[in-house]
Amino acid sequence: MSDVILDGGSLTPAAVEAVARDGATVNVAESARERLRESRARVEDVMATDEAVYGLNTGFGSLVNERIPDDDIRSLQTNLIRSHASGAGRYLTPEEVRAMMVSRVNSLVKGYSGIREVVVDHLVTMLNEGVNPAVRSRGSLGASGDLAPLAHMSLVLLGEGEVLDGDDHVDGETALVQAGLDPLELEPKEGLALINGTQLTTGLAALFVVDADRVLEAADAAGALTTEVTMGTTASCDAAIQAVRPHDGQRATAERIKRLTAGSEIVESHRNCDRVQDAYSVRCLPQVHGAVRDAVGHLRSAVETELNSATDNPLVFSSDRVDSRSSGGESVAVLSGGNFHGEPLALRLDYAVNALTELATISERRTNRMLDPNLQEDHLTPYLANNPGLESGFMIAQYTAASLVNELRSLGSPSTDNTPVSGGQEDHVSMSGQSALHARTAVENAVTVVAVELLAGTRASEFVDDGLAHGAGTGTVRELLRSTVRQWDGDRPLDDDVAVVADLIQRGDLETHLTQRLSED
Repeated sequence: MSDVILDGGSLTPAAVEAVARDGATVNVAESARERLRESRARVEDVMATDEAVYGLNTGFGSLVNERIPDDDIRSLQTNLIRSHASGAGRYLTPEEVRAMMVSRVNSLVKGYSGIREVVVDHLVTMLNEGVNPAVRSRGSLGASGDLAPLAHMSLVLLGEGEVLDGDDHVDGETALVQAGLDPLELEPKEGLALINGTQLTTGLAALFVVDADRVLEAADAAGALTTEVTMGTTASCDAAIQAVRPHDGQRATAERIKRLTAGSEIVESHRNCDRVQDAYSVRCLPQVHGAVRDAVGHLRSAVETELNSATDNPLVFSSDRVDSRSSGGESVAVLSGGNFHGEPLALRLDYAVNALTELATISERRTNRMLDPNLQEDHLTPYLANNPGLESGFMIAQYTAASLVNELRSLGSPSTDNTPVSGGQEDHVSMSGQSALHARTAVENAVTVVAVELLAGTRASEFVDDGLAHGAGTGTVRELLRSTVRQWDGDRPLDDDVAVVADLIQRGDLETHLTQRLSED
């Protein structure tokens, strides 16, 4: 497993996954370390003056006009972490915490936060040693960043808070000692630099785009298999149709369906049948899956930008980087702004959740077409049962898919809400943290809905003439599922089967098998 080098400018969603899920080792580039030292020196230059600077020697939020005496400046930063660690709800999973942590470190090493190297090194060691803070999932408003979750993370740096240890928690100081670290005393600006940013939102969004890509690949495969076993046609994927409506996602999806079904004798066997058109859930697959692909791509571009951005407040610049009126003629400019506001991610996350809802919806409708005796083809049995009536077959698996689709539709759009806080100083917030948590639910539900379609399609393929070959991709999917899931020979609980196929999608195994097979053609 390759190391992930954090330089403040090149972190990708794939690298976030490598750290969060696979335990990839994190290192900080030397160029980034130099920027950290320069930025910290600028903070110390400012502290040597008598100037009131937000985050360094003032209160926070609506208490901004409260000047803090020099003797209390370190206590100010510690109190900030303690007071803001006031989240609620379930604890984030280790992968969610690690995604947030690596995103936070990469933002800090851009060199505009004024934090010391030792703080960054503590976070890096925590990542590399598996010290995963216990972080409450609820409490972020997405402005001033993901304050509560990041504060829970930062408590451990002080030797406080708790750390996840399997199903148990250990205290932060013990976990630091076990990792060879001493608790930190935060210097001016450091508490605010640690918690003022979008890193819960960004970390979860990075994992989401990785997962959403895998769901899309699986949904394409499921749709292609359903097209085969329902005696559908791939004519709707013809390049001529896409060329006169050239959306990128639509074109890419149509090309993929053609590749997945390449060489399919099943598709060829009914090309000249009496049916003129397929139902929309089959015929409009390129348009629907393609629109989802474009929505996820729109989010991905924002995530890639956000992963490599400085998002705390205030930010520390040399005067040659800013308007002379902002620096006041000083050599250092500490500027208050709004880079912590999560709106660029919140809006796109909600859009992507709606998109995945549509992906799950069309997948569930295709599943229904394979099961419903009023809709299915003559070669299939009701609910794909061996003995319909005595057996219910896949009837309730479709119920589960329908239930998950209903939950997806209920997730809503947190980014459209606003609850002013901090005495009206923070009077517009993004709710991006909630959008990111909803996105996690959305991708989990969509994975399961698509898994049900893949299982049903594999079962339906058993009713197709054995002498006819599946396509290059659909055949690969069928064989992978048949080798992974016990052959269906009568009614049995299907929950484990659905979970196994969902895991194939989530881990990327299905995508890997398909990529390898299709690259051979």
